[in-house]
Amino acid sequence: MNMQIMTGTAATVKQNEKNLIFDKITEIKIMGLSLPVYIVVAAIILFAAATEILPVNMVGALAIMIVLGSVFNLMGSKIPVIRSYLGGGAVFCIFASSALATFGILPASVVENCKSFMNEVGFLDFYISALITGSILGMSRTLLKKAAVRFLPVSFISMTCAILMAGVAGMITGRGFSESILYIALPMMSGGMGAGVIPLSEIYASATGANSASIISQMIPASAIGNVLAIISAALIAQLGTQIPAISGNGKLMEIPEKKKEHKSERQMDLTVMGTGLLFSITFFTIGALINKIFPNVHAYAFMIIIVVICKIIGFIPGKYEYVAVQWGQFVMKNFTHALLAGIGIALLDLKVLGASLSPQFLVICVVIIMTVALVAGLLGKLVGFYPVESSITAGLCTNSMGGTGNIAVLSAAERMELIPFAQMATRLGGAMILISSSFLIQLLG
Repeated sequence: MNMQIMTGTAATVKQNEKNLIFDKITEIKIMGLSLPVYIVVAAIILFAAATEILPVNMVGALAIMIVLGSVFNLMGSKIPVIRSYLGGGAVFCIFASSALATFGILPASVVENCKSFMNEVGFLDFYISALITGSILGMSRTLLKKAAVRFLPVSFISMTCAILMAGVAGMITGRGFSESILYIALPMMSGGMGAGVIPLSEIYASATGANSASIISQMIPASAIGNVLAIISAALIAQLGTQIPAISGNGKLMEIPEKKKEHKSERQMDLTVMGTGLLFSITFFTIGALINKIFPNVHAYAFMIIIVVICKIIGFIPGKYEYVAVQWGQFVMKNFTHALLAGIGIALLDLKVLGASLSPQFLVICVVIIMTVALVAGLLGKLVGFYPVESSITAGLCTNSMGGTGNIAVLSAAERMELIPFAQMATRLGGAMILISSSFLIQLLG
């Protein structure tokens, strides 16, 4: 009898354990779907990709990017070492997606479709324009006035210190003062490929008579590795802010006294007006693109930021339209960030190129640059009233990101996407300063 009772009890315990495991599995949500439902959806899309019957258009690109981005982000946020020290879901999402593309696991047609969607079709512009418009128009006007005039000097001084330290590190490692500055530091801070490395290579080519293609091949590893180090560093600095709350604004660049904070009425999300937010974001981007045609050496994002900031500070946009722009930006950020990170990995990061440049001297110089720009930006930010963590990430690390995609990866790793306007200021205006100064430095150091 006792034996039967014990057997029955053991069976009950096992059944309870099975039920508990099943409950935990069903509690997992990916893109709002329970795990079993998500597996079915993902299996369909991955099968279509593997058999190359996935549509070769934006539907096919978004499908594979959303599936890979969502699952890799979940995995990266659960794996202990990656979650705590290597940027979590954002970094894992980029590198895992890149590995699939680099080593041919994803079919070439799928990879090319994602590249086209990210670049030619303009998914990146669509995403960044929504975030810039929504983030700036959602800011406190007081914060914007106070922060804007302090931010750029902090960023530019931090970049200058990092460039000089790169030269010193080059002398110590035997790479050379001039080469370390011209071919490592400046490409890292030039603002990515299209707006940075490519025009920078043209400047060098016209000054030295060398082939621009050979110059680009020397610059790409610096830009890529600088971005990777910036992403990992952002995650580590954010972790430091968690350990030392006094140095972190938890996503706020600076504190605004309570009596000066602007009152914001509570509003419910209204899906019917998000189209208005979309129209505002693409209108501001179009204005930036139009001005860029007149001043082609400065990226359209920089002009877009300036125009939106001016409109916000002078109160040109009525409050109800500011609100719908903020709503649209939040919608895009919450639903498309992981897909975009997967797209960055597939379309813009080649692990073979990255691995080929990993010499000890090269890595030491890159690390010196990242550490210097982060440390100086944090200290200077503290002096002008910024939170050191947010200042270090935006005014410092984002100067070493590969444009808008890099900024998204850096801020995602730090869980501070609301700082995208300041990150873009650092990248775009800082990159413009690099291009201007490089014309003189190549003559002086080349």
